[in-house]
Amino acid sequence: MSFTSLLQIFAGVGILIYGIIIMGESLQIIAGDRLRKLIGSLTGTPLKGMLLGTAVTSILQSSSATTVMVVSFVDVGFMTLVQAIGVILGANIGTTVTAQLMAFKITDLAYVCAMVGAGLCVLCQTKKHKQIGVGLVGFGLLFIGMEMMQQPLAFLKQRPEVVTIFGDHLFLAFLSGLVITLIVQSSSATVGLTMAIAAQGVVPLQTAIAIILGDNIGTTITAVLASFGANRSAKQAAAAHVMIKVFGTVVIMATLPFYTSLIEYTSADISRQLANAHTIFNVIVAFMFLPFVSQYAKFIKKLVPDDKEEKVLGAMFLNPTLIKASRAAAVDAVRKEMIRLGISSLRMIEACRTMFLTDNEKLVAEIDRMERNVNEITHDIVRYGTEVGQSGLSPDLSMILNSCISGVGDIERIGDHATNLVEMYQFLQDHKLKFSPKALEECKEMFDLVISAVAKSVQALEDEDPKIAQEVLDLEDRIDYMEKTLRARHIARLNAGGCTPDAGVIFIDILSNLERVGDHAHNIAMVVFDIDSIHNREA
Repeated sequence: MSFTSLLQIFAGVGILIYGIIIMGESLQIIAGDRLRKLIGSLTGTPLKGMLLGTAVTSILQSSSATTVMVVSFVDVGFMTLVQAIGVILGANIGTTVTAQLMAFKITDLAYVCAMVGAGLCVLCQTKKHKQIGVGLVGFGLLFIGMEMMQQPLAFLKQRPEVVTIFGDHLFLAFLSGLVITLIVQSSSATVGLTMAIAAQGVVPLQTAIAIILGDNIGTTITAVLASFGANRSAKQAAAAHVMIKVFGTVVIMATLPFYTSLIEYTSADISRQLANAHTIFNVIVAFMFLPFVSQYAKFIKKLVPDDKEEKVLGAMFLNPTLIKASRAAAVDAVRKEMIRLGISSLRMIEACRTMFLTDNEKLVAEIDRMERNVNEITHDIVRYGTEVGQSGLSPDLSMILNSCISGVGDIERIGDHATNLVEMYQFLQDHKLKFSPKALEECKEMFDLVISAVAKSVQALEDEDPKIAQEVLDLEDRIDYMEKTLRARHIARLNAGGCTPDAGVIFIDILSNLERVGDHAHNIAMVVFDIDSIHNREA
């Protein structure tokens, strides 16, 4: 084989991988917020997880990307191991779509797709049409890369010793598929290369299937790498992925002659046979494990025991690997972290209410600790959000991200108002000032209304429910009215001598800070309306 032919093979592999990447990226951008919603619904029963895992991976064009997401979700506690196994089974099926596409003999059409796609990229003004063009170019590159590999591989026809080596040593064929996939970290690329070699008629079907079985184990390396530095739960998810592939491969290798005969019946074309072998293997494995997912999860936990003590400090959902795996998942991670931050700020306001009404000075230190944590997570979200925003988002995802980042600022300000309330409480303590029973009653009334608004705004964001968000807007109007009413009543008490002037000033400041907290709850609810407007546009 000449050096030029060798370069052509590597170039073909590179173009194939690049085609897969840009087609997956364009599909992500075109799917936009639909993909984020799909990813957000990955939790559920194993069967639902399998179906959603298949769908998500078909869009991402990478089982590795899906399993990286799964490992990240398990790492932060968003997904249980049982749910993760269901999604992994689906991801294994979804990734075979690429091989099925490559088995079509449509090279001439591929050139047309690449040409039309390039034209859309250059001539169209809208981002959506440009992304459709990118997707068409990626689709065309799949077949162009396959053709580039096949031409120089024709020399194998004059090398019967290659067939003899692999035909007599199926384990060597299996090992080659494993090693190549470990290197390129793309099972679709290895399958494509195998299909190109088999198309020359120099590698028998059984040998090619052995290579693909090795490829199926090799693709688990990405999830294993993603689990490094993560907690024990993430390592369990990665181990579950590896063991699924290993067990399935052992079963098929033990019955390889029968499995090869089965695949021969599916098509007369060897490229299609190999694509079918890849798909059928993963479908068989999925339905072997699906009825026993709970038992399998227990088995994995015995192999990789749980950590006895795990405590999450700082940001929880902002996993950097998500940005590369799926920008839609990364945007949703910002929303989830925002919800978590909102709960922390809500607890701060609740603690302030308890502090004032029960005169509990011990809560001062606790609120101060929560406020530092809120500030730290806010900075983490902004840094992470900036990185996500620079990764190239669809207009819909970009709008959601920007709206969430703005909402995070409102949540952080709620924490600041809680700190202001602590300072007011300490002023009362230092100067031995007391509110009248009526003032305490009105204070509780205002606190209750504001806390309800904040709680509903966080709930609306979590459920993405505009009806609950509207309730927040209605509450905010009531808060404004109550602040004016209570302020007028308190001024009347001051004039009547029913309250000391210094305590009166603090009471007015409390009302003012709580009214501003209501404003921030209103702004958080507006994030939900932004998200809902995108949903309505896509419907």
